[in-house]
Amino acid sequence: MPELIRRDRLAREADEERLSPIATRATASRGRARAEEPDRYRTAFERDRDRVIHSKAFRRLKHKTQVFLNPEGDHFVTRLTHTLEVAQIARALAAALTLNETLAEAIALGHDVGHTPFGHTGEEALAPYFPPDGWHHAAQSVRVYEVLEDLNLTWEVRDGIRAHSWRIEPAPATSEALCVRFADRIAYLSHDALDAIRAGVLTPEAIPRRVRERFGEPGRVWIGEMIEAVIDNSVAVGEVRMDNETLAVMNDLREFMFERVYFAPSLVREQRAAIGVIRDLVDHHVAHPNQIPASYREDAAPLVTQVVDYVAGMTDRFALATHERLNGGSADG
Repeated sequence: MPELIRRDRLAREADEERLSPIATRATASRGRARAEEPDRYRTAFERDRDRVIHSKAFRRLKHKTQVFLNPEGDHFVTRLTHTLEVAQIARALAAALTLNETLAEAIALGHDVGHTPFGHTGEEALAPYFPPDGWHHAAQSVRVYEVLEDLNLTWEVRDGIRAHSWRIEPAPATSEALCVRFADRIAYLSHDALDAIRAGVLTPEAIPRRVRERFGEPGRVWIGEMIEAVIDNSVAVGEVRMDNETLAVMNDLREFMFERVYFAPSLVREQRAAIGVIRDLVDHHVAHPNQIPASYREDAAPLVTQVVDYVAGMTDRFALATHERLNGGSADG
């Protein structure tokens, strides 16, 4: 029989000493809000990854929309498949740059659990309830794991989730979180374009020539080209960054996707309806707070926050079913 060798936490932490000088080591973590005894086998970041995977919020991602609302067909991206794609790309970047793969994976797996049903429309739907700064899914993702489903995650994982979006400042503190920033954008641009082609919203020929010349045809080639651009430039400059020329092409692609896909007339009509559903659900539960399940509310929070915690946690189908039931007159005071 082949020999098996036990590899416990101390051995795994020792392996991290071979990482890049700018990598984040589990032994150097800023820690957790509540101190815990170390695990026998897993590093702190491995425990966080496992806690996220086993959380209820992560499980609900399989029934949350990425872009296309209630798509017909089994191959459209959902919030869960997007999350898994981000985790794979983030790990690929971290591995190639000798960073901490497990930290990158933990951040990636948890980065989108705060999304409402119906994708990014939720942020527009909820903004009026949180003036003047609005509502953002990244902050809600942190809130999910700090308050609603408190996992006592390490500071580095929570910071990476907080700042995975490019418009969040300050930027994340770790190189692994920067890998997730790039992974998120690479994943959604690549697969949203494929979904748009599959749905008939785009044709491959409609993709701007500059994008096709740099990245090739839509699909896995795009992902590979973008990953390699980050790796090559990061090694050259000593930090996680894509070269300016390629980043400009990626930004062109993002602008094109907003114009031709995310704000396409057919999708905008669906999004308007989705915003109406979310706001109806919020307004109803503000008026009837007793209908918020006790298992998913923070009593110390303002009422509108309690309500939005509940509504934002809904899957698409649960939100639609609840909205239909309430409009049917079955809800009472």
